[in-house]
Amino acid sequence: MRILVVTGSSGGHIFPALAFLEALKQKCPQDECLLVLPKKIVAINAQVAGCKLEYIPSSPVKPGLSLKFLFSVWDLLRSIARSIFILADFGPDAVVSFGSITSVPIVLCAWLFRVKAIIHEQNVIPGRANKFLSFFADRIAVSFLATKEYIKNSGSKIILTGNPLRRELIKVDKNQARDYFCLDHNKFTIFVTGGSQGSHRVNNSLLGALRVIKNPGKCLQVIHITGRQDYELAVDTYKQLAIEAKVFCFLEPIHYAYSASDLLVSRSGATTVSELMRFHLPAIMIPYPFAYQHQLANARILEQDGSVVIVNDKDLESGVLAEKIDYFINNPDKLTGMRLSYPKTDQDDAAGLLVDALIALF
Repeated sequence: MRILVVTGSSGGHIFPALAFLEALKQKCPQDECLLVLPKKIVAINAQVAGCKLEYIPSSPVKPGLSLKFLFSVWDLLRSIARSIFILADFGPDAVVSFGSITSVPIVLCAWLFRVKAIIHEQNVIPGRANKFLSFFADRIAVSFLATKEYIKNSGSKIILTGNPLRRELIKVDKNQARDYFCLDHNKFTIFVTGGSQGSHRVNNSLLGALRVIKNPGKCLQVIHITGRQDYELAVDTYKQLAIEAKVFCFLEPIHYAYSASDLLVSRSGATTVSELMRFHLPAIMIPYPFAYQHQLANARILEQDGSVVIVNDKDLESGVLAEKIDYFINNPDKLTGMRLSYPKTDQDDAAGLLVDALIALF
């Protein structure tokens, strides 16, 4: 078969799409795949994607009489025309969409051409694109059962697959993981990340919290994915505080960081939540306060089981983050309980389940 996969520009969209393509190639090696991406994205190597690549113009349509609105409408018309050309040229048997505005023209055109389509939603609360496309898709794959509450009149279409993760994201021995980073086997280890692009707010808050903790260099060490913007700031701050820290703009073998750590401090994007469910790592989650509260809903899935604690973004200046970190350093038994409270799921192979859902369409 010929399978067209379309995804948005954020890591939360791209990584599940790549994981799905990896599983598809393993289960159906004869299938021909095409990955469609927004034109504005940083180029992805075709070898990494494992298939051909196409790009379409993409920008959100913002209502109101302005130049931005006119440009966004022009981009939408261009993307529809480009989608028609791609579908006609590639001739897919099915489309698998991972959300964002980029997916809208592709899935709509697929529906018009009577091409079967599956949309995948990574978050608990579906994005506007997937809510709209739920009326045109043959199947709606969700990462969390709670998502059913937000997609009306689509019950028979919804299937629970989980969120596809890369196959290499497997837990390794904690000491082996710490050796990978040349870290102390006995120190309390914090892993900090703000998502695929980093988070200035999370970075600043974590570094500020470490300034408050007494003698942090003696009791803890840090693995920190900062993104490009705050890399130098983080490196300099850790030197000032005499804290052993491994700082990265981006970390490909992230499973070593999860495996080496006692505690995660992060945003609560869908990919991070799914990775936590695989690694059973206790976490302080700081949901991004905008984007329709998607991240808060994601974090609450784990909070209700006692696996994570939530610190609201608006409370970061109050010193609560330093208090939480200090508490966990001095109460390791609490972390053990949090690890054990992670929910048991049957979606460890979400990518494989999504491939099975695709095959079942035919």
